[in-house]
Amino acid sequence: MALPLSLNPALQTLPVYQPGRPVEEVARELGLPAEGIIKLASNENPLGPSPAAMAAMEKALRNLHLYPDGNAFYLKQKLASKLGVPAENLILGNGSNEIIEFVGHALMKPGAEVVVSQYCFAVYPIVTHLFGARLISVPARNFGHDLPAMLKAVTPNTKVTFVANPNNPTGTLAPREEVVRLADQIPDAVLLVIDEAYIDFLEEPVDLLPLIRAGEKPNLLLMRTFSKIFGLAGLRLGYGIGHTELIAALEKVRQPFNINSIAQAGALAALDDQAHLARTRANNTSGLNYLQNTVRQLGLDFIPSHANFVLVRVGAGQRVCEEMQKLGVITRPMGSYQLPEWIRITVGTPEQNDRCMAALKKALDSSCAR
Repeated sequence: MALPLSLNPALQTLPVYQPGRPVEEVARELGLPAEGIIKLASNENPLGPSPAAMAAMEKALRNLHLYPDGNAFYLKQKLASKLGVPAENLILGNGSNEIIEFVGHALMKPGAEVVVSQYCFAVYPIVTHLFGARLISVPARNFGHDLPAMLKAVTPNTKVTFVANPNNPTGTLAPREEVVRLADQIPDAVLLVIDEAYIDFLEEPVDLLPLIRAGEKPNLLLMRTFSKIFGLAGLRLGYGIGHTELIAALEKVRQPFNINSIAQAGALAALDDQAHLARTRANNTSGLNYLQNTVRQLGLDFIPSHANFVLVRVGAGQRVCEEMQKLGVITRPMGSYQLPEWIRITVGTPEQNDRCMAALKKALDSSCAR
């Protein structure tokens, strides 16, 4: 029997987000032992969470019969202190994805335009289509954002502009002067969302926080996450930093208790573990250099990365990923990003990186033999 419901017509053409495949799924499909599979597909921290965060989360388990603090008071206070902003400038989300959805609720509707870059993070178009807005995709420049062109693409109908810096999935970094110019020249009626999920991997990132501290850019929203350098992707915790009136508006569409008790406890402890962050940065720097040098030696094109992954051109991306999976290494094919010849490889531990490159060589040989 066909579904007798009249669904939202936007769902007919709504793209579906394709995540990196979980270890358990690949193990079931290929009949491999899960403990022998490594996942380098979703830009996760290979060192795992901070030991301090683990201890705090285990302690929080004792009170799971109680609802979490719906306003996450202590986490907001600690974040506010770290960032040098009042807590009223912060909103927490179930991952940065929920922050993006908040923006959709607040600003997107049929007839509104949303400006993004070609090869942008997949959730921006998904949320845009979900709310019936029109997506304006600006051609990339060297696989990265062409910020001057994006500024020119803004019209009186534009409500939101998304910029990920560094960008996912390409790892590109927009020039500092272009980011500053965009923030300065974006029309007041357009919300500029700067997605800074990978900012902690940069040595000298563009610092836009002073604009928010001074209240000079009420149409600026910065997004950050605990999923990457903090190693807490499984908790789903992101946050937005913006003008108090903007944050108050976004709070109206936030679900009650969207940040669970374990996430709050883990994030609180993780913020204080600077040693873990330093180890992660060191591992990422050496690992990224190793991966890029190795793929260069293999004669493969790649996009120099400023994040914790590298985009590599391998020919038949889907086939190469499938061959690597048979060897117990999960990477990410990029066909859903209109990059079918490319795969994305997350930086792992030194042992994981070695195994990944060995699997890539075998997969390329197998793919060429077909």
